[in-house]
Amino acid sequence: MKTVLVQGNFDLLHPGHIRLLKFAKECGEHLIVAVNTDRAMEVTSRLDQEHRLEMVRSLQCVDEALLTDLPPQKLVAQLQPSIVVKGKEFEGRLNQELDALNVYGGKLIFGSGEFDTGSELYVKRVRQIGQNFDFSELKLYAKRHQIKLKNLLTTFTKMSKLNVAVVGEVIVDEYVQGKAVGLSQEDPTIVMTPNQTDTFLGGAAITAGHIKSIGANKVTLFSVIGADAKSEYVKSNIHKYQVAPVLLADASRPTPLKTRYRADTKTLLRVNQVRHHKISEELQQQLFEGISLILNNVDVLIFSDFNYGVLPQSLVNKITKACKDNGVRLVADSQTSSQVGDISRYSDTLLVTPTEKEVRVALNNPDDGLVILAKKLCEKSNPKNLVITLAEEGVFIHIPGELPNQWQNDRIPAINKNAADPAGAGDCFLAASSLAMSAGASAWEAFYIASVASACQVDILGNKPLEQSILLQSIRESYR
Repeated sequence: MKTVLVQGNFDLLHPGHIRLLKFAKECGEHLIVAVNTDRAMEVTSRLDQEHRLEMVRSLQCVDEALLTDLPPQKLVAQLQPSIVVKGKEFEGRLNQELDALNVYGGKLIFGSGEFDTGSELYVKRVRQIGQNFDFSELKLYAKRHQIKLKNLLTTFTKMSKLNVAVVGEVIVDEYVQGKAVGLSQEDPTIVMTPNQTDTFLGGAAITAGHIKSIGANKVTLFSVIGADAKSEYVKSNIHKYQVAPVLLADASRPTPLKTRYRADTKTLLRVNQVRHHKISEELQQQLFEGISLILNNVDVLIFSDFNYGVLPQSLVNKITKACKDNGVRLVADSQTSSQVGDISRYSDTLLVTPTEKEVRVALNNPDDGLVILAKKLCEKSNPKNLVITLAEEGVFIHIPGELPNQWQNDRIPAINKNAADPAGAGDCFLAASSLAMSAGASAWEAFYIASVASACQVDILGNKPLEQSILLQSIRESYR
């Protein structure tokens, strides 16, 4: 691993420091920052050494930070970094580190970073979950359905015994953050300079990650990825979600990659590198055989369908029949955004959670209201529970009855009134509600838990698995 060392006082952390450290990080793989102690500084600092160390550690680009009394040459001899980075102003001066670096072939690089780097992007942001939550409507919902806190908490205990299978497309989500520097002189195109890239595992992977993090016992993820660089990223990082992956390779398609180019808080462009063709019959059979092997030890199977060819209808039908034969509950989500899906092709499920657009596309119905849409979708595909997600407006709930006029409707408005990042709200709702219902919660209780889960998820920057402790804390807060 190529380590980079930067040493300094960092008396008052300013944008110049952040630019320098970002530049240093880009020179290697692991950035170590050595902060001089109060005793080692030639001048008296306005901040004590612990405060200065804490500020340096708050930067995303810093992998390791430490206090040191050592002069530069002794610190280099002790740590033996691959590279030492110093500001451009030190070039041409006497640099004591150089002799120590020459002993083992280390390098000294001078640079101060780019002046147009937005320093606020590189501070690790700590956000208090729940500061913008409004539980007033949720309290009324709980009263209508006689939802007790103790029952919700008991549900989490039961979740810990559940085994879950998730089937669908794994997607790599990239966020390229930069600065818009102006308009091209050749054509009316915005020119941006990228300065940070964040990468997350999305699609079926984040659904599986949520389920495991919220509290399931074991989660097995079935998917098909490409034979490319991004497939290596998936295989190297999926263990962080603590799921058991069954990942088949298909050289005829890339691993789905969605790259968003953002300037400040605005998305300028999204580039999708995907294929929509169906996986081969051979891969379908391999997936089905892998799923069949574990079905006798699975409580619920979730179709996380992004409509990039991993779940052809023939495979869905085979998996659905096998689940019914083994008494395994089914839950489905079928995405329709830049691609076209059909949620109605998943029949006899415990739950489906489409967006309003996805229902309208499935029914080819741009006209009817939510109640009629819900009834028609239930007539077509027969789910036991239907939730239509409405983004910032919350969710609409439809529970069909055995007879035509026995259905029940309700809604839960959005709890989070100021989302930090709306990505992943639907995936989190699906994960929490399906897990809760499989653990024995009523549908009304499950959607209570899932709505709080979604509110927590959009309060977190980046699409990451929701921690159970955060969800439980927020549920308890909703009853105060």
